[in-house]
Amino acid sequence: MKESRRFERQDEMKLEVWKLKRNSSKQIGYVLLPLGFLALIFSIVYTSSILAFIGLGLTFWGALLTYLRQEKYVKATLIDSTAISSIENLDKIITELKYKGKGIHLPPEYFKDPKSGLVYIPKKEGAKIPRAGETSEEVFSQKTQGMFITPPGLSLTNYFENELGKNFAKADLKHLQNNLPKLFIENLEIAEDLEIEIENNTFHIKIINSVYKDLCSKARKFSSICGSVGCPICSAIACALTRATGKPVVVSKDNSSADGKIIDIQYMILER
Repeated sequence: MKESRRFERQDEMKLEVWKLKRNSSKQIGYVLLPLGFLALIFSIVYTSSILAFIGLGLTFWGALLTYLRQEKYVKATLIDSTAISSIENLDKIITELKYKGKGIHLPPEYFKDPKSGLVYIPKKEGAKIPRAGETSEEVFSQKTQGMFITPPGLSLTNYFENELGKNFAKADLKHLQNNLPKLFIENLEIAEDLEIEIENNTFHIKIINSVYKDLCSKARKFSSICGSVGCPICSAIACALTRATGKPVVVSKDNSSADGKIIDIQYMILER
């Protein structure tokens, strides 16, 4: 037990070091910029060409380190085009097989690997949630009369955990409520704002002007996905909820404003 805890601490320390390295260049930029401006101001006051050159140099490097990003960025439309084909194919499979039940994101106790996840889609509405030992490695299960698929947002959830340095299975709903807005707005810059309300077993979230707004709008054309399994961002939040609560979760409502800028999602945390 002590050995396991020691390794956990080592992992946490490594993550903190990684975050410090990632943010260090930006922090240096924040220091150099004001120093550069001050040097330029004093160069004017004292008519000093030396201070002017120093000020220009500090300002240049400060701006470069502040706005230069190590990550590579691609257009959101390219990501949407890549993801929509998978969503369309999944919708066709569910529709043709006439599966009517809502997708249920299953909690961590169902898996040996804490980074794993499954969505159970029952053939009929109102079907019972399978037990931990009833999940299948195969997609279709005769025993549970349903199908098991990898959640569209599973990899995104794992990325959220890495970014926050927290295993959601060791967190709670309060942690998600406090940290998801910061993650979406500041860390990843994938939304202008994010609002969360928790009431009993309902988790209500509003994502404002997200980079995923176009993908969500396109996913609404596929009724077997939208409002059930969910598009990648909706599914990612559902996976986070199952880990934080240790309970199955369904996407109970999924709406967006006419211009697509507000994504309004409601999750139901189920009691087995």
